[in-house]
Amino acid sequence: MLTITAIIRVKQGCEAAMLEALLDVVSSVRANEPATIGYHVSQDATDPCVFTTYERYLDRPAMDRHNNSDAVVRFFGIAKPMIDGDVTLVTGTERSAKSSD
Repeated sequence: MLTITAIIRVKQGCEAAMLEALLDVVSSVRANEPATIGYHVSQDATDPCVFTTYERYLDRPAMDRHNNSDAVVRFFGIAKPMIDGDVTLVTGTERSAKSSD
């Protein structure tokens, strides 16, 4: 299982638009990406300008299909002007998991 954790900071006032853009990606993942095992979006409890995604992929081709999907291209087209600084990406191999989904 491959994972990506992304930490995204947005400019103040862009929180609702970023959440909407991220939730659009989630909808696309649910409808079109059976090999994307999990796609979680969170918003920081103390700083609403910080969003985190935690993404779980069956394998490298699944990750590549997601990253090259129309939904991701559309997301970055919408999100790019809202992003404040660099997006932090951590790609890893999942070593342990517990899920109730």
